Amino acid sequence: MRLRLPEERPTEPPTGYKIAHPMLSQDGSRAGFTGVSLGGALPYGALADASCVYGLRHRAPSRHCDCGFHCVHDRTAAEALLCTAEHRTAVLLEVTVLGRYIRFERGYRYARQRVCTATVGPCACGTVAAALADAGWGRPGWRALAPSCAGCLHGRTSVSLAGFARLAGEGLRVVAGKGASSVTMADLGAAEDLGVPELAAEAALLQARLDWFQTQLARLGEAGPGDGRQG
Repeated sequence: MRLRLPEERPTEPPTGYKIAHPMLSQDGSRAGFTGVSLGGALPYGALADASCVYGLRHRAPSRHCDCGFHCVHDRTAAEALLCTAEHRTAVLLEVTVLGRYIRFERGYRYARQRVCTATVGPCACGTVAAALADAGWGRPGWRALAPSCAGCLHGRTSVSLAGFARLAGEGLRVVAGKGASSVTMADLGAAEDLGVPELAAEAALLQARLDWFQTQLARLGEAGPGDGRQG
C-alpha cells in the first residue's frame, strides 16, 4: 500500500524565494523574468501560470515530471545562489505560491505564482543599482537586463527600477539591495509616490544620461560639417 501525505489547506498562500533574470520585451512595453535553470527559455510575468517545459499535456506541477515553478522556503538559501558567477546579475524574488503545489524539504514546486518583490543587487562596479540595463544577451523578443548604476549606463537600453515595476504590473515592488533604497521612476507621473532618497537616485540617473548625450554632441561638434563639403 502506498502512503500519501495529508493534503494541505493553508489559510494564506505560502511565501517563497527564488532568483531570476529581469527581462524587457523588444519593444520596451513589457517586463518580466526568466529562470536560471529548468524553464529558463520561457520568460514569465509578475503573475503567471506554469506549464510543462517538455510540452506534455498534464497540469503543472505533476508528481511524475519536473514541471512547475520552483522556489525555496528560506530567503538566505535563495540569496546564496547569487554568489555563483553565472547568477551574479540575477535578482532575488519574493513570490506568493498560488494554486496547486508540492511541498519539498527545501521549498515548493507549484502551478501559479505572483512575484511580490524583486531585490536588485549592486552594479558590476559595486555601486548601488539605479537602473536595469541591457545585459548583452536575451531570448527571442526579450532583452536580459542587469543591475547598473547611473554612471555605468553608457547609452545602453535601460529602465529605472520603478519603471520596470510599472511595466511588470501586478503590484510588483522593485528595490535596490545592500540596504539602500534606490527605487526610481520611469516617468514624472510617479513622483508623488517617491521620497527624498528615491528622487535623488532618479536625479542621478537622469544626470548620467544627460552627460552621455552631451558627450555625443561634443563629438559631433568636433567632427564639424565636413560631410557636406564639395570638392
